[in-house]
Amino acid sequence: MSIITDYLDGARAALARLDPLAVQRLAMQIHSVWSAGGQVLLCGNGGSAANAIHLCNDLIYGVAPGSADGVRAIALCANQAVMTCLANDTAYDQVFAYQVAVHGRPGDLLIVFSGSGNSPNVVNALVEARRRGLRTAAVLGFSGGRCLALAEVAVHVPVDDMQIAEDCQQTIGHLVTRWLEANRPVRTAVEEPALAHL
Repeated sequence: MSIITDYLDGARAALARLDPLAVQRLAMQIHSVWSAGGQVLLCGNGGSAANAIHLCNDLIYGVAPGSADGVRAIALCANQAVMTCLANDTAYDQVFAYQVAVHGRPGDLLIVFSGSGNSPNVVNALVEARRRGLRTAAVLGFSGGRCLALAEVAVHVPVDDMQIAEDCQQTIGHLVTRWLEANRPVRTAVEEPALAHL
């Protein structure tokens, strides 16, 4: 029983260190890109990849359920064919940076998820995004690593436990989704998407 209660105590303590203003800054950054019709790119490794994909889903649908007016978002870790191609033909530390170069445009936003903040492929993605004029954000655990200094906006929970860090990532994603759903950009009648085909 102590394993379970210790984990729950650790998770509660980590979430207590979560800065609500940092979460709001991330949500506002996404909102700005959403309002301008830009695209959000997301990436991470392992459990962080799963959390990046989860937030991508929530940005596309969860922020505006049933309206087809969600955020234009793509999870760079979701396409196995692309991931394995780039890992094989270039290098694994370039699998996200290469996709940022293809998909990213100035004013778009890259969000990286990382426990340590030091994974080379995630660090390289941030470097490439900055080089190409994208906005950058990171959701991080542990010390924040190199990503903490590279990201324009960072939500950092200093917890030295990978599983709890990933729990915090998912909670942050849900908080951002809830904020964006409550603060959807105002659209004119002309801009509203047609739903007849849905």
